[in-house]
Amino acid sequence: MICIIVQITSRNASKAYLEMIDKSYLGSSDEVTRLIDRVESTFIKHFSNGNRKRGIITLRPQARRERHRITFFLGLFSGSSIALVVAIVVLIHARHLLKSNGRKVYMENIFPLYSLFGFIILHMIMFSGNIYFWRRFRVNYPFIFGFKQGSELGYREVFLLSSGVAVLTLAGAISNLDMDMDPRMTSFRTIAELVPMGLVTVTFPDFFLADQLTSQVQAFRCLEFYICYYGWGDFRRRSNNCRQSKTFDVFYIIVAVVPYWTRFLQSLRRLFEERDYMHALNGLKYFSIIVAVVMRTGNDLKWGITWRIMAAASSGVATIFSTYWDIVIDWGLLRRNSKNPWLREKLLISNRSVYFVAIVLNAILRLAWMQSVLGFYEAPFLHRTAVTAIVASLEIIRRGIWNFFRLENEHLNNVGKYRAFKSVPLPFNYEDEEKDV
Repeated sequence: MICIIVQITSRNASKAYLEMIDKSYLGSSDEVTRLIDRVESTFIKHFSNGNRKRGIITLRPQARRERHRITFFLGLFSGSSIALVVAIVVLIHARHLLKSNGRKVYMENIFPLYSLFGFIILHMIMFSGNIYFWRRFRVNYPFIFGFKQGSELGYREVFLLSSGVAVLTLAGAISNLDMDMDPRMTSFRTIAELVPMGLVTVTFPDFFLADQLTSQVQAFRCLEFYICYYGWGDFRRRSNNCRQSKTFDVFYIIVAVVPYWTRFLQSLRRLFEERDYMHALNGLKYFSIIVAVVMRTGNDLKWGITWRIMAAASSGVATIFSTYWDIVIDWGLLRRNSKNPWLREKLLISNRSVYFVAIVLNAILRLAWMQSVLGFYEAPFLHRTAVTAIVASLEIIRRGIWNFFRLENEHLNNVGKYRAFKSVPLPFNYEDEEKDV
């Protein structure tokens, strides 16, 4: 029986220990063997509809094969990404690109094109980290997400995907820089401008892997810039008139509002279906964010001091509302009478300071919008678009931190309401064997 448990759980045991078990009464007793046969027969009869082959596959699964190809390509792509980053830094330093006359034009026209892929890659890396820690602390995320147990992507697969996209993006960026700076490639400058456009066809489907649109507002705006830059032919002369277009400004607001508007409508739908007024408060939270986003966008477009004042006021209200909701409602923390002071009754992480660090980080990262309201558009060594990209990246990181504690709270609530197990089920072979049965 112990041998079966070791096999099912894929745990490694010493050879001497297994030999001792085989020689013991437990491993050689006919009575134990008959008992195992009876358990197998009962399981096959009641849980496999009498199908012995399917029942045996479940009870005595083969150990999962380690996919060494994933490990190999993960190392290859990760190493290549690091090498390409180093190459880009060296190229920028060697050719003094930060001091070149074309720096401003490049940052305003080409940098936003590659920023899209940076946001996607960062979100995927954060999601990969979420999966790793969910597994480590036994958060049953497949049940919460409604995945078939055993069919969900692991953290290595997600990280492999992100590193592959990173290699393509960085290779495109370095080729674009090289073609742009080489005098011999002047006649091919239009082709260099098309490199980011070619990358979109590779990575766009992967964008939906993260599926957290409210933290990808800047990525949506990058997509809008793609349409403007390539659709209106501005790439041929490396200049854009997007900001001079009223249509562009209107859609600049719309694409930022759409993710929050979707969540607002979802909250209303759940309010009418479930009659739970917490969904009304949740909808009010998203509505406050919508107002703040519109006001901040008006301020970014330099519509006047009035818009800056309204942006500061609405953003302050939305930040307080959202931060409280994150920590108290979504994470279930700040419970005054809890046995874990100011946290919650049940915690998966034994080190309680982790929760307090997460609370502080969430509050700080929620204030990233202040750079636009206070006018911190451009640092001495950073262009405005780079500052915008950094702020957007901080929001993605905040969302990654939020993900872990949100699912931890959901998992514990499910356990408390008997909707799920507290630990992740044993790693049975979940491959669909119906076609072989």
